[in-house]
Amino acid sequence: MNSYDIDLNKVPTHIAIIMDGNGRWAKSKFLPRTAGHKAGVETIRKVLKECQRLGVKHLTLYAFSTENWKRPKLEVDTLMNLLSTYLKKEVRELHKNNVKISTIGDIDKLPKYCVDELERAYELTKFNTGVNLNLALNYGARYDIKNAVIDIVKDTKCGKLDIEDINEDTITNYLSTKSIKEPDLIIRTSGEQRLSNFLLWEAAYSEFYFTDIHWPDFNEEQLQKAIYVYQNRDRRFGGLK
Repeated sequence: MNSYDIDLNKVPTHIAIIMDGNGRWAKSKFLPRTAGHKAGVETIRKVLKECQRLGVKHLTLYAFSTENWKRPKLEVDTLMNLLSTYLKKEVRELHKNNVKISTIGDIDKLPKYCVDELERAYELTKFNTGVNLNLALNYGARYDIKNAVIDIVKDTKCGKLDIEDINEDTITNYLSTKSIKEPDLIIRTSGEQRLSNFLLWEAAYSEFYFTDIHWPDFNEEQLQKAIYVYQNRDRRFGGLK
């Protein structure tokens, strides 16, 4: 049941979420930051199931940025362990529910046990046709764009590309997100109103939804609210209607 009057024929194809506020949620409850991250995993389960129910095709979660390595080692280790544990516990159920698991970002720099679980999850679910759960891990948009530019230059030098033929679509096709539709809606929790190096190229015409609610308290109703607000905006993509 929808708490908001959502038009199921106009649900965003791709929702991307900056899952912010785990640490602040924990602090407000006098708990260690690691407890906030554990609570945040439960929110992922709820949001993914609601996306399945509503018919969302792609759900991209900003799970670990290139800048997150600066955090205390205990917190980083906890995040890596949670990722591995989540995949081990959930992948069979996700596969049963036709969820496809993919990633963007330089996952080779993650601990090997995480890479192994990600590869197993990808191989098991790669032919599924339901929600694409796309995890942004060791991801940074500037890093991704830089790598795209380097690859374009290389291919131009060796004759695979002509300079005259390079356009916006060329750049898009060299990014790690090339196989995924650009996000229709980007949600950020916990009150911050910035992209924090997330999908900078892809977000050119995305709608943004910011909420003060910390990620562990974000739920199905909050997702419905974000979609409802999205559906009641006039998206012109730079033109007139």
